[in-house]
Amino acid sequence: MIEIKNIYKSFENKDVLKNISKVFNQGETNLIIGRSGSGKTVLLKSIVGLHEVDKGQILYDNRDFTSMGQKLRKKLRQEMGMVFQGGALFDSLTVEENVRFPLDMFSELTSLEKQKQVDFCLDRVNITDANKLYPSEISGGMQKRVAIARSIVLNPKYLFCDEPNSGLDPETSMVIDELIHSITVDLKITTIINTHDMNSVMEIGDNILFISDGEMCWEGNRKEILYSENQKLQEFVFANKQYQRIRDDKINQ
Repeated sequence: MIEIKNIYKSFENKDVLKNISKVFNQGETNLIIGRSGSGKTVLLKSIVGLHEVDKGQILYDNRDFTSMGQKLRKKLRQEMGMVFQGGALFDSLTVEENVRFPLDMFSELTSLEKQKQVDFCLDRVNITDANKLYPSEISGGMQKRVAIARSIVLNPKYLFCDEPNSGLDPETSMVIDELIHSITVDLKITTIINTHDMNSVMEIGDNILFISDGEMCWEGNRKEILYSENQKLQEFVFANKQYQRIRDDKINQ
């Protein structure tokens, strides 16, 4: 579980995050949603410590991340996995080497144990017969799956995904969504996903935080979001007429 309490963040005297509090539950896909410029990316980066908050607390299973020194933070970060927007694979390394990289950096496993863990993670994301290929030799969807395999190779307690479906077609995006959700549930990870993709929201949104202009405007789940009377949320959701029709059809049933 990750809990944020009364988070504030500003840049050059401009308030970007304003008094945001939220609990992100273990074993659920927790989504941060909002328009571009809403503050959701700053919030995600603040939670992982890429930005220092001006005020408030960030708690990892009741451990106060905001008050930790660098040594303790470094230790805690070994419990985190990260899937970056572009995948961020190393072009000069093979698929297998990309996944093994965190093990080489942070574990004391033997070569055989590392290989076993790499094979397990690649199998978990349904990557076969691609171990020796380079990122340029596989599709964008496969690159994202390799990035997910790398993010879980150290058995993290916490998984962070920044726009994981960026640049993917709708069908591949659904595969990535389901993969992240199943890994979260099966491995009992606390997963936080930063997204503006309403398809992801409706498919895997177990616990959703909606941000507008740096403020927390709504929280709920994918079953509740279509029926919220929050005006800002409605404008965000129903910018896609598909979801207006879905709501109307359910109301008329």
